[in-house]
Amino acid sequence: MKNKVLFIVTIIVVFLLGLLASSIVNRKSEARYKYVPQVNIAENEPRNEVWGENFPLEYQSYMQTLDTTFASMQGGSVMRDVLEEDPNLVILFAGYAFSKEYNQGRGHAYAIEDVRNILRTGGPKGEGDGPMPSTCWTCKSPDVPRLMNEIGVAEFYSGKWADKGAEIVNPIGCADCHNPETMKLRITRPALVEAFDAMGKDINQATHNEMRSLVCAQCHVEYYFNKNLPGKEGVPYLVFPWENGTTVEDMEDYYDNIEFSDWTHQLSKTPMLKAQHPGYETFTTGVHADRGVSCADCHMPYKSEGGQKFTDHHIQSPLNNTSNACQVCHREESSKLIANVYDRQRKATENRLKLEALLVKAHVEAKKCWDLGATEEQMKPILIDIRHGQWRWDYSAAAHGASFHSPVETARVIGGGLVIAQEARVKLARLLAELGHNSPVEMPDISTKEKAQEYIGLDMDKLRAEKEAFKKNLLPKWLEEAKERESKMPINAVSTAN
Repeated sequence: MKNKVLFIVTIIVVFLLGLLASSIVNRKSEARYKYVPQVNIAENEPRNEVWGENFPLEYQSYMQTLDTTFASMQGGSVMRDVLEEDPNLVILFAGYAFSKEYNQGRGHAYAIEDVRNILRTGGPKGEGDGPMPSTCWTCKSPDVPRLMNEIGVAEFYSGKWADKGAEIVNPIGCADCHNPETMKLRITRPALVEAFDAMGKDINQATHNEMRSLVCAQCHVEYYFNKNLPGKEGVPYLVFPWENGTTVEDMEDYYDNIEFSDWTHQLSKTPMLKAQHPGYETFTTGVHADRGVSCADCHMPYKSEGGQKFTDHHIQSPLNNTSNACQVCHREESSKLIANVYDRQRKATENRLKLEALLVKAHVEAKKCWDLGATEEQMKPILIDIRHGQWRWDYSAAAHGASFHSPVETARVIGGGLVIAQEARVKLARLLAELGHNSPVEMPDISTKEKAQEYIGLDMDKLRAEKEAFKKNLLPKWLEEAKERESKMPINAVSTAN
């Protein structure tokens, strides 16, 4: 009886081992033949679906950036109207395009659609000839390096945003970060290379792990348009202000030394700085960067499918993927990890909103000073404080993930901004008294986005009508031209002889 049981158990074990061995062999075979090339990818191939022929798992995961269902406390993929959530921003950006419309960005697959639709890119008379320069396309598409190679970098930056509308049609994707022959990470935007050169560094010496953040740093950084570069005068050339370093003070000094401003504030007449999205700069000051963690480790973690390990190209908030993005290193429960992130964000936001309120009042009070006849000499030290205070507010706000990436540095920056903004208001109070105004300046009703936009004189109905005319009249022409051009671009199948 014992022998019979032993025989049966042995048969079962052998059978199970056979299944395991068969599964291992199958998975190895799948992995071995997973990336048999189907097409030859050209050097500047901008179409993500063509790359997807050779790399289906990566492409399929990239297409998940179309999902707009996840919302976190400060981000996610859901489109959110930032001005509606916080009408104070209309005042802070008065005289600048961000006062018209400011939406939270969605996934990379929406990069082209969203920049076409946003009111900031304009569309007077339906011609799309808005105020933005062509340089604004730089981070939106793999068509950018293609076009830069065809016509030159300075020529790409030249002209208005609408000039390149029929050329820039494929959303952020494969060719932005990968060499088509080796699939190694590469830098395709000259501004990052030039920024390293300005700091005396050679980006070609970057390690693979550093590249897993640097490909993100091509776009998720602070930048400005320099129209005074020797030999490129008048061209809004994209530059990262890193010559002195990448801290908030380093970049501020850089801008002050060259007397640069993004715009003059409509109310206070302050020469303003607009922080773009200094995510990389703030990330480098945090504990994760200090420990050698890259952007891709959290926003594009590895995953396995069919026995094949690959990088998940569903680039998203790690809070929507804590098992792969966070719990590889952190053993806490997902709910606790998310609560920790929200706690840091909540504390940073608390002080950032205090700074924001001070700045709004400073802009309105500065306008009152001008109305009462203040001179430029009297206003100069006040305007410098407003400029520096709002730069710190915007640096901490526009970096989006800064309160998590680097909570200590973010707290320091906001704290410095609070001190500067308070000093501006003390100076304003003294000047108002000198000008004969001894009572508090009446603040406008900006309790809603609409009221704030009306206060600064924006005709939103006209702006929306112009954008709709652009969509009706010019956008279809762009799409038709792009379709015709791409129909002539070859897709060469790999020979079976190979």
